[in-house]
Amino acid sequence: MAKEYPATMHTAEHILNQTMVRMFNCSRSFSNHIEKKKSKCDYHFERDLTQEEVNELQSRVNNVIRQNFDVKEEFIPRKDAAELFDLDRLPDAVGETIRIIKVGDYDSCPCIGQHVNNTAEIGEFSIISRNFEDGVLRLRFKVENK
Repeated sequence: MAKEYPATMHTAEHILNQTMVRMFNCSRSFSNHIEKKKSKCDYHFERDLTQEEVNELQSRVNNVIRQNFDVKEEFIPRKDAAELFDLDRLPDAVGETIRIIKVGDYDSCPCIGQHVNNTAEIGEFSIISRNFEDGVLRLRFKVENK
């Protein structure tokens, strides 16, 4: 039941989300739109990012990409997944076995989308714009495929 997303962008979104969690102690994006040319993630946030923070965020995401992490899937019972992850965004039709995507030892989360086999396939990540309004930080990004 894989969702049709460009694999490079979707895997970059996983890395971006985990990097936001680690840098800012926030939740993963509550909304996103993944496309081939550019994508966006929305976060519940208190403020806009500074340009220095954007630069650091890009750098950290690219450092993870350059680690050449394998991207693997694992299937676990829904009950176990519910103890480890927020399952609210998964469609009801996923059933009692939940697919977990692991990006090396950097990130893991439930997902139905398509991903690369290794982060080396992603290319260079960049944040192309951002805005902050009414407690929502929107980051727009792209990857330059190799």
